[in-house]
Amino acid sequence: MNVCRFIVFLGVISGLMYGRIDHIYRSSLAFVGLLLPEFFQRRINPHGKLQLFLSPLYNDKTMVVLSVFIAVHVSLVSVPFTTIDLFHKEWTDADVISHFLGGLAIWVIVAEVLNELSRIYTLSERQVILYSFAVTLMLGMGWEIAERLVESKIPFIQESLGNKIRDIVVDTLGGLLGVYMVKIKHFPFSIVKDN
Repeated sequence: MNVCRFIVFLGVISGLMYGRIDHIYRSSLAFVGLLLPEFFQRRINPHGKLQLFLSPLYNDKTMVVLSVFIAVHVSLVSVPFTTIDLFHKEWTDADVISHFLGGLAIWVIVAEVLNELSRIYTLSERQVILYSFAVTLMLGMGWEIAERLVESKIPFIQESLGNKIRDIVVDTLGGLLGVYMVKIKHFPFSIVKDN
């Protein structure tokens, strides 16, 4: 996670060097976000059901998956030591990378929460996987709808319906990598086996 923090911190420095308020804002917000898991792990010890819902924050491996997504996403939008915005201007298909990693991160986080809940409630391995996909798909679709709603206010973000569909498919592919990682490689956690 420290490597990801360093990469994002470079984005803050770059934004300051070039006077790019948007780069400073995005990179600073991401940097603070990357510090939150450590804060939670050191300062907050949740109990009961809250612990189940916050379990991904206490799993360093899950936080690495999320950190890689954040660092890559921010670096595509605010390429360190440049004024380049690959994501929205220079290479508009760069969002494929973010959608893939975002789908992976969302699926892993949701699956871990559901996996923890399966220790109390009856959720099979299959249900954990499918429900995680359902949430990933709903969030991906929600994101695309939100983007469509703000496109008129941000002139350089104009995406076709095909782009929207591609983004949702790529979110799902990221989730599939999550299934492989968790089910086959047992990273960042192992799914509780069916009883």
